[in-house]
Amino acid sequence: MSASICYRKISMPQSQVEPARLADGIWHKARIAPAGNPDQVIIDGAMVVRDGLIAWIGSEAELPDEFRQAGLAGLAYHDAGNRWITPGLIDCHTHLVYGGNRADEFAMRLAGASYEEIARSGGGIVSTVRATRLADEDSLFRQSARRLEALLAEGVTTIEIKSGYGLDLHTERKMLRVARRLDASYPVTVYTTFLGAHALPPEYQGRADDYIRLVCDQMLPALHAEGLIDAVDVFCENIGFSVAQSEQVFIAAGKLGLPVKMHAEQLSNIGATQLAARYKALSVDHLEHLNEADVVEMQQNGTVAVLLPGAYYFIRETKQPPLELLRRYRIPVAISTDSNPGTSPSTSLLLMLNMSCTLFRMTVAEALMGVSANAALALGKADRHGLLAAGRAADFVLWSVESLAELAYWSGLNPCSAIVRGGRFSTVFSTESRKEMS
Repeated sequence: MSASICYRKISMPQSQVEPARLADGIWHKARIAPAGNPDQVIIDGAMVVRDGLIAWIGSEAELPDEFRQAGLAGLAYHDAGNRWITPGLIDCHTHLVYGGNRADEFAMRLAGASYEEIARSGGGIVSTVRATRLADEDSLFRQSARRLEALLAEGVTTIEIKSGYGLDLHTERKMLRVARRLDASYPVTVYTTFLGAHALPPEYQGRADDYIRLVCDQMLPALHAEGLIDAVDVFCENIGFSVAQSEQVFIAAGKLGLPVKMHAEQLSNIGATQLAARYKALSVDHLEHLNEADVVEMQQNGTVAVLLPGAYYFIRETKQPPLELLRRYRIPVAISTDSNPGTSPSTSLLLMLNMSCTLFRMTVAEALMGVSANAALALGKADRHGLLAAGRAADFVLWSVESLAELAYWSGLNPCSAIVRGGRFSTVFSTESRKEMS
């Protein structure tokens, strides 16, 4: 690998961070995986960025004369030093906005406490709901921003954030507003998902149907009218909401023209995936207990499988998602952090690449597609994200690795060299690095 360029990141207090620089120019001497797939690459690649968009991409030897002349006329050349370029990573399933944490509960579990004992002591999802309800919007923003920054440092440029720790209109609104603030405050595209049907709030114990009516008749229409919702999710499980209750949420979402997705088949199989697929769900997520009939339904309706190895690892699950079934039926598979306080307190999408390969036996190519092209499909945004192509937004990452397999190989090492989102550098660089990039 060429040593002619070093993108050394430095940290600075927020007040000293300079406005993001334009990344316009001719990026050359690069190895490019346009869809994140290491089996489909441009070895001697070049990419032209202009006005925030990719104007051209291909082999450097085929760079059109108009861009060569533009380079002579002053369009900057960026020497990638034979580094790899991929699309910006996509974290397509997170619960990033919430108050507090559940580290003490984690310690109790390790000491032998049962779920029931933890719940009786005020733990479990109820504790997160309580902390989220008590936090004001600014506090919630600060807590969530810290988690987001860790993801961005690893090359994430697009993320989905769910609500679902409020379970009342006021707090669900607060969570979604914070997600929109994160989008406006950071170099990332945030898609919001309303997960009011995440759990039964304490005040509705024994009245699940009443709560679903509240979700469908009041919360969902109000939050949609305020422009806070991009999609709707449901936790359909024996310990969550029934298939019939989940269908009511899907019907309400459909009336508002909102796409749906579902937490399905994580702990049991009660028919959640087949319901979701029949409603043309963007994705079904978790899927440890998926069966062949479910997969057939997914294939027929274009539903993406989202696997969440962090949750599988954290709760010590032993039943793996049926990857061979998903392969046989050619279901697109996405990978995500499922970042949440109870079952996957992870803020590393790169770690999820490693886990998806080691725990689920995915190939490196499958894992990398799972955080790029297939993750974009899971969001219903394949026309905007997950692919480097002419006319697309310039969202990409440079990696200081010899092989893209290293992105899934390392645990705890971040080989990200530079991040560009919307045609602007989204990281702070040293003066030395700036000179080397010019």
